[in-house]
Amino acid sequence: MTAKRRPGRRPGSADTRGEILTAARRVFAEKGFDKATVRGIAREAQVDPALVHHYFATKEGIFAAAMRLPVGPEVIIPILLDGPREEIGERLVRLILDVTASEETREPVLAMIRSAMSNEQAVGMIREFFTQALLHQVADRLEVPHLRIEAAFAQMLGVIMARYVLRLEPLAGAGQDELVELLAPTIQRYFNG
Repeated sequence: MTAKRRPGRRPGSADTRGEILTAARRVFAEKGFDKATVRGIAREAQVDPALVHHYFATKEGIFAAAMRLPVGPEVIIPILLDGPREEIGERLVRLILDVTASEETREPVLAMIRSAMSNEQAVGMIREFFTQALLHQVADRLEVPHLRIEAAFAQMLGVIMARYVLRLEPLAGAGQDELVELLAPTIQRYFNG
């Protein structure tokens, strides 16, 4: 006779969230962002899919947590979309500079960039995540061609690389407000058409 499992906490480790993240990293590494599913991650972690949703809400949320991103699409998209369209360039520049301002939040971003530059599997997964979960979502809602938002993102990625990886001066030492004033008009042009 098989013992019937009782509802409640599953037996074993108390770090269910950590086990889900470990499973998610494996699934994302193996299948990429596009082909990974919440059900597949739950199966790998040996938990119910509802538990994955409980901890992370969405596939994008679990990806952001698994990659240790300081902020996910559920935060970024409203920041970019809420407010006057003529100020989106400033909001995008300020958001990226704010996220990378402290070492604690900058390090996961730089680690992800370095992984993308040196690992073909990582670059595919990161590309899928950024295009599908973030960039194209914003572009579609603003009715901006995907090329334009990818170009804006690429420019800001270049700024982050020059500021924190290459540490080009005076860019690396410039204040955030100075950079917002310099970069926002150019980024805004991508959204004006």
